[in-house]
Amino acid sequence: MQELKVTSTDFVEGDYIPIRYSARGEDISPPLQLDNISPEAKSIAITMDDASHPLFPNYNHWVIWNVPVQAVIPEAIPHGATLENLGNARQGIAYGRHRYKGPKPPFKSIHTYIFTVYILDSTCGLSENSHKKQLLSAMEGHILQKATLSGQFQNHRK
Repeated sequence: MQELKVTSTDFVEGDYIPIRYSARGEDISPPLQLDNISPEAKSIAITMDDASHPLFPNYNHWVIWNVPVQAVIPEAIPHGATLENLGNARQGIAYGRHRYKGPKPPFKSIHTYIFTVYILDSTCGLSENSHKKQLLSAMEGHILQKATLSGQFQNHRK
């Protein structure tokens, strides 16, 4: 099986995330392109974490699961616990409660944010009030593929 690849049309691995995808901009989720998805895939889950948070390592900003299998995750996933327009995908509790919450590091510090995409052989029967920890537990034994895309953000960057 080929390795899953995650890219975005708006930033490359390790580069700066555009301000529109931050809490200083439009605070919308970026588009993600998925290549080499397993033919056995039944659903997709995505998390976004601040890998540079000084007090809470890998501070979770976004958790979404039961996304229908598709090669393009569109930008601006709407707010809400259950997303009817996205095959009843569910968004749980993170820094963004039932929504994506973009980068917003303090002062002028540079933080790294990691989008992790999981390709699953099933869906997850979790409550919309679930956190990343519950999602990771529910996915155990069901992850067919996993890949990441990271980007940096700095407030007040010119």
